[in-house]
Amino acid sequence: MIGPGYSARELAAICKAEGGWTVLGTARSADKADALRKDGIEPVMTDDADAIEAAAKDAHLLISTPPGDEGCPGFDLAGAYASSAASVTYLSTTGVYGDLDGGWAFEWLPANPGSKRGERRELAESQWLNVRPDARLIRLPGIYGPGRSPIDRLRSGKDEQMVKPGQIFSRIHVEDLASGLMALIEHPHLAGVFNLCDDEPAPPETVMDFAADLIGVKRPEHVTLDEADASAMARSFYSECKRVPNAKLKAATGWRPQYPTYREGLTAILNAEKS
Repeated sequence: MIGPGYSARELAAICKAEGGWTVLGTARSADKADALRKDGIEPVMTDDADAIEAAAKDAHLLISTPPGDEGCPGFDLAGAYASSAASVTYLSTTGVYGDLDGGWAFEWLPANPGSKRGERRELAESQWLNVRPDARLIRLPGIYGPGRSPIDRLRSGKDEQMVKPGQIFSRIHVEDLASGLMALIEHPHLAGVFNLCDDEPAPPETVMDFAADLIGVKRPEHVTLDEADASAMARSFYSECKRVPNAKLKAATGWRPQYPTYREGLTAILNAEKS
């Protein structure tokens, strides 16, 4: 794992539960290496090129480092060794599709990013494809899960929700993200672009209202983009609107989300807190 963060560590947990897997992940410091060990991940220091080369050989390489203007930092670390890996999977975003005015972001559509973030992702995708034409490019929507969900935002004091007529977002629970990645790892012959998301795109205010009702707090006030007290980054997500399908991954691997909509996902998060 190059850049093992929130999503990649959930995949590591699946590997640990299944048994039979050795999970390695990059670390930039001794503290980060210790944290990886606690999660059952064997650290590989980023300043040890020989160790990274050895780790990549015959491995299922998963890259989850956010790109910069020069592309994917993970590519700088391991791109030269990608040819020796059993498979290469890069975690990208649906931002690569750009704005589809609420239409469906099918995998066969050409990349058409409308933001700097999307352009960086497209560049990173091309870097990995250049060295591994059979790389899997996983385009992800918003990710939520324990500690990172609308429930947590409400508890931290969120009292308003931006509303834009017709705005739709797709999303995925982190556990479903990890199980989808595992399905791809178990089908190493698959290549190309795959969306990984749940079954129901929904307006963000609908999701937030459901979360508020679920935990018994007041629903956030609905405000327009002009009225909202929000960062430029938060507003920028509303400049694009698309629905993300997941039929390709389902057909190719048999994968199905455990949490097909935000309703099941948020309810499971709350129930896990109570247990």
